[in-house]
Amino acid sequence: MFVKLYVLLVLLVSLVPAEAQDLNFIYNDGFNGRSGLNLSLDGIAEITPKGLLKLTNDTKQKSGHAFYPNPVTFKNSENDTAFSFSTIFAFAIRSEYTTLSGHGIAFVIAPTRGLPGALGNQYLSLFNVSNNGNFTNHVFAVELDTLQNPEFSDINENHVGIDINGLRSVKAAPAGYFDSQYFKNLSLSSGKEMRVWVEYDGTKKQIEVTMAPIAVATKPPTPLLSLKYDLSPILNKVMYVGFSSSTGSFLTSHYVVGWSFRMNGQAQDLIASKLPKLPSIAGKKRSMLFTFGVPLISVSLVLLVVSGVLYVMRRKRKFSEVLEDWELDYGPQRFKYKELYIATKGFREKELLGTGGFGKVYRGLLPSSKIEIAVKRVSHESRQGMKEFVAEIVSIGRLRHRNLVQLLGYCRRKGELLLVYDYMPNGSLDKYLFDQPELTLNWSQRFKVIKGVASGLLYLHEEWEQVVIHRDVKASNVLLDGEFNGRLGDFGLARLYDHGTDPQTTHIVGTLGYLAPEHTRTGRATTRTDVFAFGAFLLEVACGKRPINTQGPEDVILVDWVFSCWNRSNILEARDQSFGTDFVAEEVELVLKLGLLCSHSEPAARPSMRQVVQYLAGDVALPEVTSGLAVGHREAFDDYAMSYQSSFGKGSLQSTYIAESALLSGGR
Repeated sequence: MFVKLYVLLVLLVSLVPAEAQDLNFIYNDGFNGRSGLNLSLDGIAEITPKGLLKLTNDTKQKSGHAFYPNPVTFKNSENDTAFSFSTIFAFAIRSEYTTLSGHGIAFVIAPTRGLPGALGNQYLSLFNVSNNGNFTNHVFAVELDTLQNPEFSDINENHVGIDINGLRSVKAAPAGYFDSQYFKNLSLSSGKEMRVWVEYDGTKKQIEVTMAPIAVATKPPTPLLSLKYDLSPILNKVMYVGFSSSTGSFLTSHYVVGWSFRMNGQAQDLIASKLPKLPSIAGKKRSMLFTFGVPLISVSLVLLVVSGVLYVMRRKRKFSEVLEDWELDYGPQRFKYKELYIATKGFREKELLGTGGFGKVYRGLLPSSKIEIAVKRVSHESRQGMKEFVAEIVSIGRLRHRNLVQLLGYCRRKGELLLVYDYMPNGSLDKYLFDQPELTLNWSQRFKVIKGVASGLLYLHEEWEQVVIHRDVKASNVLLDGEFNGRLGDFGLARLYDHGTDPQTTHIVGTLGYLAPEHTRTGRATTRTDVFAFGAFLLEVACGKRPINTQGPEDVILVDWVFSCWNRSNILEARDQSFGTDFVAEEVELVLKLGLLCSHSEPAARPSMRQVVQYLAGDVALPEVTSGLAVGHREAFDDYAMSYQSSFGKGSLQSTYIAESALLSGGR
């Protein structure tokens, strides 16, 4: 009888609401039942034999959820005010590429387990296209996001954000922590374990998020994110707590190593030494080698070893590459030559996409991930030291924008440098514009490309962590993806500098016809010289003509011709006649006039790329074109031709252009 009463008492206590019992749980030694209740899992989430919570498992385009199985009471039934709560969890994200993963992890408080209807990829399995941002979601989340999604206004590809009912974070910051008075960056997809503290003070209506490497034993005193926000209207009385994750185009595993949670108090800290260990990356390979190696013992093993040694020696000579100690820091952004050789089928001519002044470009398919790539083989020579040059290439590889060709990494071998880009199936824009192309683009397609390239340049000049000067904007460096979206590529000449500082580039680089007059005189490149080149790009796209035509008896400067049409009050005469009547006259006129405006000989008179984007979107009216605009290209052409001839001998402007094109052209 006493036993029955005791059991009944235990059951009654378990049914007391969380507001009375202050829920408190911890998973410090694994999620496999030893620390408490089993989690509720869906998608591809699983608990490994070692007790790790594995939300995704080296897959693409997949999702996983894990929730504490019991509902949690978050509100006082008397005054409908959200309680205080705190949670601590340790996580790790492992990807095939350290700087390329997808899409991240989110700690989430939601009305239901599993979040039915949520999409993966950039939606982190939290929301979908139709409900993202809806107040009726009643979802609070802290995202650890490893990809930049412009549609959600993400600040970069490695950030922490506080999400209320949607993925446009209410507040976000680059991943990292404050050590004393200094901020230290952390790479979410580094594969290393990190700890996160999420705390909500129901009295002060204050949310704080802090993170640090697992080796940092105590919580840093300064939070990474601090937000004054009342969660009472967001949270229902009863909610579920857990984690959500999703992958994209890169093989990624998302782990939660330990988790602690408490209502109305401070969550119990995790003891790092008791947490289950992440699997060894090399362990799988060793076990496979052992499994397949045992049957080959005796004579066959000896023969295999001897032949293997000879084969490795030959392959080593064939695939030998330059590798210095300082390059070890760049990790996965440095490709092995062997991998690129296999991807391009030995750089055979059939895979050749094109040839420019800086080298040949080959199509390839990475054997490990089946991702299509473009590999550019360029000279090993550099105006900078190789270490500085590669450092800039790696920095540029962190650029993330829908209108930029992604630079995935590099390889050095013998006398050449190989740059690896995303493959663009429709090739470069110039083949659809000039020399009677087999397929021409209509005006709608061209205008979309123009706006896309403008958006990409704005990102380079103002929206990334550093200022990037492209220095070679032109149609042949604009590539088209499968949907004919324009993406600015070929960053071989690009240079970076910090916002608010003065660029120190002093070499004349680029392509004649796109060079600003001040650049040809001083060699100094700025964002305004990029704007000048963009002006030439606008005119060649709208007119279907190159900036300088040397085929006739006289050299024709495109901007001069467009200006003459404007001067005769018939600027639309300059348009590409292949449009026929299928174009929007106001848009064509806008692009032609904007091309003249960007071609102003005075740098200060040119618009910024932010203004250019506003003009193209119709948000701001374009200033009136004046007679002082259209002298830039002729001035630049004449100045640079004279400089070239004084150094290399006399000749016509036509011969100068042809010679210089061979030296400077980076197009395909």
